[in-house]
Amino acid sequence: MIIDLQKFITEERPIWNELEAVLAKLEKRPELRMSLARLERFHYLYQRASGDLAKIKTFSAEPNTRVYLESLVARAFGEVHENQKKPHRLTPLNWFFSTFPQTFRKHVNAFWICLAAMLVGSAFGGFVIVVDPDVKEVMLPFSHLQGDPSERVAKEEAADDDRLAGAKTSFSSYLMTHNTKVSIFTLAMGITWGIGTLIMLFYNGVILGAVALDYVLAGETPFLLGWLLPHGVIEIPAIILAGQSGLVLAGALIGWGKSISLKARLRKISGDLVTLIMGVAIMLIWAGIIEAFFSQYHEPVIPYGAKIGFGVLELFLLVLFLTISGRRTIKSEPEIESAKQ
Repeated sequence: MIIDLQKFITEERPIWNELEAVLAKLEKRPELRMSLARLERFHYLYQRASGDLAKIKTFSAEPNTRVYLESLVARAFGEVHENQKKPHRLTPLNWFFSTFPQTFRKHVNAFWICLAAMLVGSAFGGFVIVVDPDVKEVMLPFSHLQGDPSERVAKEEAADDDRLAGAKTSFSSYLMTHNTKVSIFTLAMGITWGIGTLIMLFYNGVILGAVALDYVLAGETPFLLGWLLPHGVIEIPAIILAGQSGLVLAGALIGWGKSISLKARLRKISGDLVTLIMGVAIMLIWAGIIEAFFSQYHEPVIPYGAKIGFGVLELFLLVLFLTISGRRTIKSEPEIESAKQ
């Protein structure tokens, strides 16, 4: 019971002001996320304001204060229960630099499984080439990969004309669309409870391992690295991320002992699937541009050292992006710093 109304308002006003400051920041920056400690503080402020509203409703002498508290509690209720309609804000940069890597890390175990499938395939492909070099005419899908690596390297390095002149854009577009189709198919194969996804990754690993060891055994390692690294360090992880999304889909279909319905499980992971495959598409766009405008040019046009260095830099930045980007939380915002009382 409130004995002194004005004293009660004076004592509780700092709580209301703090809650209002937090709500204003969340409404202005809906993409921000609070740490656990700040979530607990926010929930405490919400409960405190709700209790104050229940107490002050018994007084008719402060209608303005009651209306203010009703509005404040309603806004907080919307944030707590996620029922408040937030303004639609298109923030592609925030999505790419925060949501995408966060989603990747959320399902990182699926990524490791996909990476293992591709590595096993690569080992198998390399082993087959060592045991029977002639099998590459059956195993490798492109004719320029089926011949003698040294002959191809000599031909590429001796070329004095730009064989992609006037066709770089179309070639780049073909690579983007083809690889994106493969990625979407890899994701879709998750409906086979992930078996099809893993087979796709294993097959791609077989091709990669066979080609790589074929060139290494021929003594063309610098050419191989200069040719594959600039676009491959983005393209290959993109395919693995597509496999990751396929296993996320498979996990939702299987359920793994979850009590919720299949429909609810699919709804829960639908946003993550869209995020992952859109991120894969962006990665493949970059890889297609690099392959058409950079990877296809060899010494003496572009030194292999420069191409290898560029590929290593790309890989380093990609690892940093996927492991670190998006870790910022709302606690870095000093405007809503709160001291627990």
